[in-house]
Amino acid sequence: MNLKNSLHKKNKTLVVIGGGAAGFFCAVNAARMSPHLQVILLERSTKLLSKVKVSGGGRCNVTHALFDITEMSKRYPRGDKFVKKSLHHFFTTDTIEWFEQRGVKLKTEKDGRMFPVSDSSQSVIDCLMNEANLYGVEIKMNSEVRSMRYENSEVISMRYGNSEERSMKYEKSEVRSMRYEDGKFLINLSNNIILNSDYVCIASGGAPKTSMFQWLVDLGHTISEPVPSLFTFNLHSAKPGSAKHPITELMGVSVEKARVKIEGTKLAEEGPVLITHWGLSGPAVLKLSAWGARELAAVDYLFKVHVNWLPEENANSLKEKFRNFRFSESNKKILNHNFGKLPNRLWQFLLEQSDIHADMRFADLPAKKENILINNLVDYTAEVKGKTTFKEEFVTAGGINLSEVDVNTMMSRKIKNLFFAGEVLDVDGITGGFNFQHAWTSGWIAAKTISFLSPDNESICDVE
Repeated sequence: MNLKNSLHKKNKTLVVIGGGAAGFFCAVNAARMSPHLQVILLERSTKLLSKVKVSGGGRCNVTHALFDITEMSKRYPRGDKFVKKSLHHFFTTDTIEWFEQRGVKLKTEKDGRMFPVSDSSQSVIDCLMNEANLYGVEIKMNSEVRSMRYENSEVISMRYGNSEERSMKYEKSEVRSMRYEDGKFLINLSNNIILNSDYVCIASGGAPKTSMFQWLVDLGHTISEPVPSLFTFNLHSAKPGSAKHPITELMGVSVEKARVKIEGTKLAEEGPVLITHWGLSGPAVLKLSAWGARELAAVDYLFKVHVNWLPEENANSLKEKFRNFRFSESNKKILNHNFGKLPNRLWQFLLEQSDIHADMRFADLPAKKENILINNLVDYTAEVKGKTTFKEEFVTAGGINLSEVDVNTMMSRKIKNLFFAGEVLDVDGITGGFNFQHAWTSGWIAAKTISFLSPDNESICDVE
């Protein structure tokens, strides 16, 4: 049952641009908090909540089990101060409670990531869609914003068909322009339908090129140049005539704990590493890519990466162990003595790279090959030549300059009643549910502010 349409007459209108996590959260909460508010959500593609669907391998990493705001804010390479202030309005605990109140109970994994107990992102999608249906959010697909203008004095002639015609035309409409006149936003769709809105929340996500933000620049906002964040490293083979790095033959092998460092920088991360058919991935690499997003873009993703497969060890500690093994385990094959319980395929690979054959014993190990093996264990070096991002999970560093947005309301400091939420802002977190938490937080703050501004005596604001 649609509670809003059955019980309330709509006085004001909110248009939310973007059908992702932040846009949906703003739309459903604004509709719930302000029963008299008409809420329209425009999505430029044919897919809603696409990142929610694919996140965490299709399980949706809803948030992260961090319950200290200062510590949480440290997981955002850009926008940490902004996020720290925003989290005082809607924090991890609020996210957990919000979803659990609607039947989506979350669980915590050992690395702190939180997922639905169903292990399915569909649980989150269904929850948000149910809220949209319950509170009468109108969802319009294939509605892309191409440009947006702010004009105080322009007179605009508007033409509308009847309500049935408008509903049909919305389904395949792109937004060509948006204007602001006499306290109203006028959003022009590609088929000449004009939406008249009192409030607009832009939650259109990140973009790979500055030019894709031009419609926001035209409004008077400035953009921090977007660059990719959360990407994997493509390894380059130093062997002439070979395009693939030899370690990629181990694709699918993962190491639970390794330390990855980028040469010539202070960038280093420790955590799981996954070997793929193009290079290195896994949480440690993805976190490193987030922290180094701008530095690595500046060198065109050409750099050297150093991996310590045994982060509890160093060259000196391993030398001491080898010295002891020469006496206590002299007749044992090196192959059968996996130092750090590394995956067998990786251990064999490192031995091969050190020119140590399968039958070699500790007693027969030349000092030179010992040094090479130690170096491969604690300082394996490879050349990175390029990156790989995933279209559905693409995250950018960059977006709307945060000085132009009021963190306590998510309202533009330049245009009254214009709001922003999610990745369109110059905020991005490391992997682990932090980007979704920012989406929920910023979307909720925008929704709460709009509910206060809309003249509705029945507004409901249930989370402080």
